[in-house]
Amino acid sequence: MTLAPSPVPSASARPALWPLRQFTVDEYHRMIQAGILGEDDPVELLEGWIVYKMTRNPPHDVAVALAGEMLVRLLPPGWHVRQQSAVTTDDSEPEPDVAVVRGDARQYRGGHPGPGDVAAVLEVADTSLARDRVDKAVIYARAGVPDYWIVNLTEAKIEVYSGPTGPGASAGYPARADFTRGQSVPLEVGGQKLAVRVDDLLP
Repeated sequence: MTLAPSPVPSASARPALWPLRQFTVDEYHRMIQAGILGEDDPVELLEGWIVYKMTRNPPHDVAVALAGEMLVRLLPPGWHVRQQSAVTTDDSEPEPDVAVVRGDARQYRGGHPGPGDVAAVLEVADTSLARDRVDKAVIYARAGVPDYWIVNLTEAKIEVYSGPTGPGASAGYPARADFTRGQSVPLEVGGQKLAVRVDDLLP
C-alpha cells in the first residue's frame, strides 16, 4: 500500500497567533549591551514587545526639526529638548520624536529620562497615526507624562492630550484639544506657561 504524504496545513488551519514572549526593560537593555540589538536598529520596546518604528519621510523629518528648533527657543532654564531618543517607563522604552526633558543633556549619560523627568512628548504622525493615537497614548498616559502631542501631518493639526489617568489597564488621556493653523498650543514647563504656534510646527 502506498501512503500519500501528509498535507501541509494551510495558513487558515494554523493557530492565528503563535505563542510570543514579552521582554522587560532590563532584558531589552541587556540585548542592546550584548549587541543583539544595535543602536541603529529601527526598533523600540512598547509594553514588552520589540516593535519596528515607522518609516520616516521628508515631511516627518522636517516637522521633527521644526518642533525641536521652536521648543529650544521657548523653554525656560533647566529644561532641554531630546529628539528621537528613548524615555524609559516601567514596561516600555519608546523613542518619541521630541521630548521636553528636565535638566541638561549630560545628566542622562547613565540612563534615559523617566516619566518624572518629562514635561511633554511629541510624535509626528502620518502613516503612524493609528499607533500614536492608541498604543503610544496608552503608554505615555500610564507612565503619567503630563502632555502628549501628535503633529498630525495628514490633517495639518496638532492633537493635544492631557490629564493622564496613570497606571492601570484603562490608562489614557481623557482630555483632547485640536489646534490648527493660526492658533497657538499652550504648554506649561517648570511652572512657566508657553505658547507654541501651530504654523511653526507644521512643514
